[in-house]
Amino acid sequence: MARFIFITGGVVSSLGKGLMAASLAALLQARGYKVRIRKFDPYLNVDPGTMSPYQHGEVYVTDDGAETDLDLGHYERFTGVSARQADNITSGRIYRDIITRERRGDYLGATVQVIPHVTDAIKEFAQADIDGLDFVLCEIGGTVGDIESLPFIEALRQLRNELGREQTCSVHVTLVPYVAAAGELKTKPTQHSVRELTSLGVQPDLLLCRCEHPLPENERNKIALFCNVRKEAVIPALDASSIYSVPLQYHAEGLDAEVLHHFGLETPLPDLERWEDIVDRFQNPEGEVTIGVVGKYVGLPDAYKSLNEALVHGGMANRVKVNIRWIDAEMFEAGDDEIVTKLEPMHGILVPGGFGVRGTEGKIASVRFARERGVPFFGICLGMQMACIEGARNTAGIAAAGSTEFGPTDEPVVGIITEWMSPEGLQKRGANTDLGGTMRLGAYEAKLAGNSHVSALYGGATTISERHRHRYEVNGAYREALEKGGLVFSGMSPDGLLPEIVERPDHPWFVGVQFHPELKSRPFDPHPLFAGFIAAALQQSRLV
Repeated sequence: MARFIFITGGVVSSLGKGLMAASLAALLQARGYKVRIRKFDPYLNVDPGTMSPYQHGEVYVTDDGAETDLDLGHYERFTGVSARQADNITSGRIYRDIITRERRGDYLGATVQVIPHVTDAIKEFAQADIDGLDFVLCEIGGTVGDIESLPFIEALRQLRNELGREQTCSVHVTLVPYVAAAGELKTKPTQHSVRELTSLGVQPDLLLCRCEHPLPENERNKIALFCNVRKEAVIPALDASSIYSVPLQYHAEGLDAEVLHHFGLETPLPDLERWEDIVDRFQNPEGEVTIGVVGKYVGLPDAYKSLNEALVHGGMANRVKVNIRWIDAEMFEAGDDEIVTKLEPMHGILVPGGFGVRGTEGKIASVRFARERGVPFFGICLGMQMACIEGARNTAGIAAAGSTEFGPTDEPVVGIITEWMSPEGLQKRGANTDLGGTMRLGAYEAKLAGNSHVSALYGGATTISERHRHRYEVNGAYREALEKGGLVFSGMSPDGLLPEIVERPDHPWFVGVQFHPELKSRPFDPHPLFAGFIAAALQQSRLV
């Protein structure tokens, strides 16, 4: 029988509900329980696929091709449980499905309302496909009191009534701010937030109190008294030095033990050895490297959240600290002097994914710098495409090489994919199709050349499966010309039509991939491409 843990947030946004959910799930896992985490997003977009990274951060893609909230990346990285389409739902998706059913006449003339139709859809989503699980953690996005989240809170209330206290637990994440002028922590914001949640029919069972200073015993008692919870259920959550130390920190404060106490379950001792090893590798590196990430959304680190974490994981694999320098690609379009100044101190250069023409010439210039200077280079998605355009222009003699994504070009080294094979069959797209959900999305296999660098990085594998999110591909018609220029196609789709990986055998470490390996990297299982890239950067650091 699966038990439900509902996670809400109050006072302000960005308190770390997603990280809290991931950490709690990891702790329950460490005690031997099977878990799954789901995210309820109140916005009206069907999914975040068409949202600007500046609005929403990165779009996290699952194996089955769902474009989801970045919190699902935390869930996967902390638990190792692969997320699915069924683990993220938005108000937009719910309303779209309900309106479609109404137009078909499925409601038999009934008046369609938020209660019961929307709330029933939310409850159905929460309870779908949970066989064999011990816990389902449901994180509700937004802040209690937001008008957008009211249907989700109401669905939560109904589920608690239907399933009972013995099968549900409500965890509310709040802020206990420190007022410097008064020299003390203030509990009133937490009290007001709990009162708001209670007024909607949901009495929280546990409170996770985010604070910058230790929570004194008398303040903890006050929160318990006025918020109607046990004192042991008031869990302090101080700022941590690393997100990977959060599970151990929450365990020390008794979060997982209190959740199990609420359900009346036994509390077997957790096996936290792998988390202790992760924290040790992060806090006690034996060296450091500096990686320059040349992107176009560098003003918001969450736009590259999984990439950031994958680089950290690569550092853990090599027991080194990774210093990431976020570099705006547009600044390199001014001239070579700027490129040398910014990139010369780097031990590795990474060009990540992105969409649109802005900053692409700067990315191409970064590829050329890495190629000519022998600096380890890693291109991901658009980064691989820029590596191919750079190679076409500067080593294959195709001066007009470009991408049809950026406008008409006489030499379309990169072009829109018009069709490809997926698990659902042949997919076809055109330049004028909808933007949302129409890319090549999810896990696809690639065949590796047996004598290639990437095959060695993957442990000699000849077939791999990686996650994709792109609408444009390197044009296979240019393969021969690019390979004559030294850029080898070392990975292809199983049908041999779509380029997946390129590399330069005459370079210390030069790899471009069409997929997004960062989405499958875990702190306890770093992705081999990132581990290899950081190892090459470490070698480069010893040469300069």
